[in-house]
Amino acid sequence: MAETYSAGVLLFRRTSEGGTEVLLGHLGGPFWARKDLGAWSIPKGEYVPGEEDSEVAARREFTEELGLPVPEGVWMPLGEVGYGSGSKRKTVVVWAVEADLDPAQVVPGTFEMEWPPRSGRRAEFPEIDRVEWFELETAREKLSKGQQPYIERLAGQLG
Repeated sequence: MAETYSAGVLLFRRTSEGGTEVLLGHLGGPFWARKDLGAWSIPKGEYVPGEEDSEVAARREFTEELGLPVPEGVWMPLGEVGYGSGSKRKTVVVWAVEADLDPAQVVPGTFEMEWPPRSGRRAEFPEIDRVEWFELETAREKLSKGQQPYIERLAGQLG
């Protein structure tokens, strides 16, 4: 079984009404273009344990995906979550950072893939095609099931 490891940063901010919002990215590329629920993600990416520290990887991947450094703030560990099945198993470790970020400033990284399928042509797509702030309940619905526990953990830590 091939296991992959990812690390990410979940930005959060408090609203004037006393609520909390988190920053999520909508997955880019043609597969996700018309999807919404389950098509959003915490900015994260892969790393190799033992070769790179997970917090360093989380910072790097945030910058690669959003084109901006992680804003200054205290890093709160939200722990690991494992998900997937069969030969595709993933372990993700996430930190929450209280900070603001303007989604209009995001310059997403890109990836290349064959598109349309079996055409022999390569096309470039943004890793994340848009970024938005969501209240916690909405964020839970937008995230894939594997990442939803991070919303619960953040809410628990914030009380």
